[in-house]
Amino acid sequence: MSLFVTLSSGNGMKKDIYPEQLRAARALIGWTREDLASASGVTVRTLARIEGAQTIPRQTTLEALSSALEAAGIEFISENGGGPGVRLTSSPVRS
Repeated sequence: MSLFVTLSSGNGMKKDIYPEQLRAARALIGWTREDLASASGVTVRTLARIEGAQTIPRQTTLEALSSALEAAGIEFISENGGGPGVRLTSSPVRS
């Protein structure tokens, strides 16, 4: 069983993000842990612990990771009967 954390979005909705989703998201866009750490401001060590299900991240850490990946074109898919996942959006969000 994987650890997961619930991320509250700005619109009041919550979504679960699993360590597997973080790893899959990085793979989908070809990012290393170092790339995601740089884009999110989270240390590589912390990211490795989150992806390895060794810790449950703080809300702010998860928001930083999620925001960086979403800006790079990742969409998190909730566990809605088919299981959680990630996919590319039609176009990345540009800041």
